[in-house]
Amino acid sequence: MSIANNKKAFHDYFIEERLEAGLVLQGWEVKAIRAGRIQLKEAYIHWKKGAFYLVGCHITALPTASTHINPDPVRQRKLLLKQSEINRLIGKVERSGYTLVPLNFHFSRGMIKAEVGLAKGKKQHDKRQTLKERDWQREKQRLIRDKG
Repeated sequence: MSIANNKKAFHDYFIEERLEAGLVLQGWEVKAIRAGRIQLKEAYIHWKKGAFYLVGCHITALPTASTHINPDPVRQRKLLLKQSEINRLIGKVERSGYTLVPLNFHFSRGMIKAEVGLAKGKKQHDKRQTLKERDWQREKQRLIRDKG
């Protein structure tokens, strides 16, 4: 079951590979994510100190959050990946033009997981071509529906 999607990632990047990663979250973050108070639009994944971190993901604390903690809505959150996946991704991210972006957050057997995509940036003309193709598919569906 999907919690939050990053539609902007599909607009800005060609997604070449997808994988699922766990996250190191605090209790208030889990409650806020379950309530749908998460925003992935500006988020990206950064390699630092031997691990990948989710940066720029905004999780708004619930108003009922505990008073003895100071919630930081945009703190860096560590991604949990297998060492073999980390080694493979490091090699691909080191190449020019590739980056890791979060595609969505979802539940997997009661746990919150992030779907991560290995992405290559789109140029402006690629974005226009994608929009043209999407409009044509929509128009084609409309013509078929009207005909039948």
